[in-house]
Amino acid sequence: MSPSPIVLLVTALTLAACMDRETTQKALESLGASGPRPDVMPAMLNETLPFRYPPALFAQKVQGNVTLRIFIDSTGAVLSDSTSVEESSGYPGLDSAAVKGTEALRYRPAMLGGNPIGVSILLPVYFRHPEMPPLPGDTLLQRGRRRQ
Repeated sequence: MSPSPIVLLVTALTLAACMDRETTQKALESLGASGPRPDVMPAMLNETLPFRYPPALFAQKVQGNVTLRIFIDSTGAVLSDSTSVEESSGYPGLDSAAVKGTEALRYRPAMLGGNPIGVSILLPVYFRHPEMPPLPGDTLLQRGRRRQ
């Protein structure tokens, strides 16, 4: 029996770095979900995110958002065969880098009734160049930048 999608997870990238895990977890917990909700949401365990900006696109200062659908199993592993691009950035290189990066993601699994469960989530990945202004709608990413 496959679980229904239950949660959105926000992961922001700035170049090859990202917002801290605590901010990501708070964003995860603040978002609504449909269907049965686990007692404990999945929590990312990676110290640093494995997403890497494609060098050619970085040199061109290309920015974009990729939304992935991933399945986190009951052990906290992301099943790579289940990863798909839900919404493209419009740049195949950014889309591919986002998909590739999910192979190294690790989570503490979601829990329901004290038992680990698998969940399907949407995972937005934001590629941002440090020399470019935020894209429209990037209010979350503007916290660390100085206003001009």
